[in-house]
Amino acid sequence: MSPDQTSAPAETAETAETAETAETAEGVASVESVEAPESVESVESVEGVEGVPERASARTKAGRRSLAVTLLFAVAGATLLLVAAGQTWVSGQVQAQGVTRTVVAKGSEVTGVPGAMALVGLASVVAVFAVRGRARRLLGGLVALAGVGAVAAAVSAALGSDSRVLDDKAARSVGLADVAAGLLTHTAAPWLAVLGGALVLAAGALTVLRGAAWPGMSARYDAPAGKRGKASPSRSGAASGAAAAQTPADLWKALDRGEDPTAS
Repeated sequence: MSPDQTSAPAETAETAETAETAETAEGVASVESVEAPESVESVESVEGVEGVPERASARTKAGRRSLAVTLLFAVAGATLLLVAAGQTWVSGQVQAQGVTRTVVAKGSEVTGVPGAMALVGLASVVAVFAVRGRARRLLGGLVALAGVGAVAAAVSAALGSDSRVLDDKAARSVGLADVAAGLLTHTAAPWLAVLGGALVLAAGALTVLRGAAWPGMSARYDAPAGKRGKASPSRSGAASGAAAAQTPADLWKALDRGEDPTAS
């Protein structure tokens, strides 16, 4: 047998092994190409899940910011209304018995609406945490109406020419019934009340629009009536029996330790 004939089978075997190796490599590449999209999709899904807490945190922060702005508007508006109600809104002069006197009227004497609406705004600062859902929106509507009422009353007093309050004060000052005040002068205090009413109105509007995203009072402050109602008769009987078995000396010792001897 010649050397060429001996090397032929060896070359054939090497060619077969090379072909098998190439086919195996192609199979691995095809498998990787099939699995690659699945891995990409899994990574994208994980990134999407990780982004959910971030979006929720952003919404929570935005809700807290709007709540803080609403509380600020309510407190600032109510404060302005109370301050304006204590200032002089209108002044005038009255002549009687040859003497000219100046009479003034404060905002609370001209109209009591701004002061009352200020109390509504202050009460809403606490009430907004005690209610949720539809009740919170109703609260916001009530506060908005309070702001509108304060603005309307202040504008009417600032632009009106009603001098009945000054006439009454003038009559009391001179002791005469038929006396009218003249030369009426309005101050800027009513416009301060207008600004306060506008802030209260804005607080109510924000409560209606953004109140659903605000936090409320914690559940631990709720009355535990349901839990108490589920207490079994045997447990309540055992507790009452244990309390009855205590002597007065034990009760006093428990009080000294700061404990409630009647608690089950």
